[in-house]
Amino acid sequence: MDTMGNLRRTHYCGEVTENYINKEVIVCGFVQKIRDLGNLIFIDLRDREGVVQLAFTDQTSREVFEKASTIRSEYVLMAKGMVGERSSINKDIPTGRVEINVTELLILSKAVTPPFTVGDENVNEEIRLKYRYLDLRSPKLQKNLILRSKISNSARRFFEEKGFIEIETPMMIKSTPEGARDYLIPSRVHNGKFYALPQSPQIYKQLTMVAGFDKYYQIARCFRDEDLRADRQPEFTQIDVEMSYVDVDDVLNIQEGLIKAVFKDVLDTDLTTPFPRLSYTEAMQKYGSDKPDIRFDVPIKDITDIAADCGFSFFEDAVKNGSTVRGITVNANIPRKEIDKLTEFVKGIGAGGLAYIRYGEDKPNCSFSKYISEEILNKILERMECFKGSTTFFVVGKEQKVLPILGALRLKLGKQLNLIADGYKFVWITDFPFFEYDEENNTWLAMHHPFTMPNELNEDKSKVFAKAYDLTLNGVELSSGSIRITDYELQQKMFTALGLTDEEIEKKFGFLVDAYKYASPPHGGFGLGLDRLTMLLTGSESLRDVVAFPKVQNASEPMSDCPSEVDLESLDILGIKLK
Repeated sequence: MDTMGNLRRTHYCGEVTENYINKEVIVCGFVQKIRDLGNLIFIDLRDREGVVQLAFTDQTSREVFEKASTIRSEYVLMAKGMVGERSSINKDIPTGRVEINVTELLILSKAVTPPFTVGDENVNEEIRLKYRYLDLRSPKLQKNLILRSKISNSARRFFEEKGFIEIETPMMIKSTPEGARDYLIPSRVHNGKFYALPQSPQIYKQLTMVAGFDKYYQIARCFRDEDLRADRQPEFTQIDVEMSYVDVDDVLNIQEGLIKAVFKDVLDTDLTTPFPRLSYTEAMQKYGSDKPDIRFDVPIKDITDIAADCGFSFFEDAVKNGSTVRGITVNANIPRKEIDKLTEFVKGIGAGGLAYIRYGEDKPNCSFSKYISEEILNKILERMECFKGSTTFFVVGKEQKVLPILGALRLKLGKQLNLIADGYKFVWITDFPFFEYDEENNTWLAMHHPFTMPNELNEDKSKVFAKAYDLTLNGVELSSGSIRITDYELQQKMFTALGLTDEEIEKKFGFLVDAYKYASPPHGGFGLGLDRLTMLLTGSESLRDVVAFPKVQNASEPMSDCPSEVDLESLDILGIKLK
């Protein structure tokens, strides 16, 4: 094996273009491909910036040529040589017009045959994750992680320019209820007691406002023990922000400025601000989701008033019992077989069934036409904007159930019919309900967290709205935040409304409540998901493509095989006995 000696890299592989013809360069990287033609050897050398071809010909010294003939895939090389023109041009890569005629070659590290070809996306993901260090050599993943780094750097520059102070908050904290299960850390010194990993820096960043650091930010690691999916990991990173002497508009303006700066720095894309806003109620009524994808115009429409006296007893009885009849229309003539599949889909998410009108070339084919008059049918067609070539679907039930079902159907049809336009569509969701009802436990919970400022109090918990806001992009929640309660007495009222006793308040939040007794400036903030933002900007389908060492569905990591068992002695020191 060779050592670098006095040789040092002068250029990344992807930088060696025709601008360097007849110049000497030194490159290093992994061997991607070898073409041994006997009297000619070509090696594609890869690093994070791209690939360049190394050439070994009859002009190459015998020693260097023979060394090149021993090289295998994924060896680590350093090569010195003159840049020349390639005889066969590769237009697919920036370095495709040149090659390096090697004069000095170092084999810095040898590799056994890898379990898969680096960059081959057809390889089973389980195998790629088991050998994640090899998978991360692929140009796609390297490009994703480099872009993620650029986003972080852009955010830091933005906040520095705006006078924000980066403050680190603890990773080992008191366990407090924040919506998901905590990851717990047993204490050796305090047997029987536990630290928690932070679900977010929420309480600590509020305390930085009490402490007088009026503009805080942090690129923070967060942890939540919850079921995983494509856009969720048990450990994630958020760009965390808190500001004093602000209200909703001030916080939203800062977020828009941040997003605008990131898109310009990273994608060289100019965004138009301000972003559109929808109240939570408007978003649910129109799109059936509090994170709507507004890249396609398929709104939910209400025909409850028509259905109440339409002649179709199923509709009429449902309305009498407090249900609603709503639907969506798509500009496509969907075949009956496909309608049956869609019916099964909505049944799978809680619908009783799916009524429809399929408007062909001649006349509308309505699944309930024999029960209604032509006049009523025309009223429905007009309300639903169902014209020739369109199909309308209806769901019946309680509003809180019907809207999300239609929202899910809307998204499914948008993808299935290619209705979703390219590009980036941001929308603010504001004025969330303060409380949400937990039917399983028959209690009211805080929809965001108990420190969120209500717009105004109301004895009817369903009518209390919060100064809370989410930023969504293309149907994905990017950011969530709120203006916080800083009045000690109001905070006590909200705790009481959530059914917390004085003892529970003291045990869970005593240190924060005590802090507010010493006065606090009005403040608010947000946490923006760095992983999700990177996923969207890279066009990735999963967070696993933008996280260096991700977890899989069961929250394990195949590469290191964690979580793992620990020895009994370690458990004994912690005062823990396994069942």
